Amino acid sequence: MDDVKRSLDSSYAETLKPSKLAHVVIRTPCYNESREWWAKVLNAHPAYENEQLCFMTYDDEHHRIGIINVPDLGGQAPSNAGMEHVSFAYNTLGDLLATYLRLKEAGIVPFWCINHGPTISMYFRDPDQNKVELQYDVFPTPVEVDAFFASGKYEENFMGIIFDPDEMCARYMAGVSLEELVHRPPLPEGMGPWDMHRP
Repeated sequence: MDDVKRSLDSSYAETLKPSKLAHVVIRTPCYNESREWWAKVLNAHPAYENEQLCFMTYDDEHHRIGIINVPDLGGQAPSNAGMEHVSFAYNTLGDLLATYLRLKEAGIVPFWCINHGPTISMYFRDPDQNKVELQYDVFPTPVEVDAFFASGKYEENFMGIIFDPDEMCARYMAGVSLEELVHRPPLPEGMGPWDMHRP
């Protein structure tokens, strides 16, 4: 038995924050299709699975996605409250674009590709219509993100600018500079931020 005394006083609790976002768990009536989709999109593998559930990982976390088999569930209604989307970040723009090409070849394509400013983002829907964002962080430090927000550019256009992923891949492979590839152009004449939204 451990006899070392420990403190859980209020001052300690006030400074406590989670160390990380560990995982997301979804319920699905299309278990096998969902398991296959998430495995392809995240390049993940099961850490544990049976006929009722699957815990999938792609890194040193024991599971990043949990999938629970609930055959009698109905479909989601977009008009109901719930989580908007979950996002996964890639270390480089090349990683994100290579993932896009890999998924496109497997028949999985994004419904929305947008340069938010702080991120280059591609949005997908899983078999249950959950939205999944794959992104590249344009700014490597929080200070640079804060400077972008402080500049007023996000206030002017809080949505971003839609881009063609095939065109971005072609420009990336042609050697266009990273700075030019991630630069967010202004909104087209006569358009507002919501014109860039694809629900």
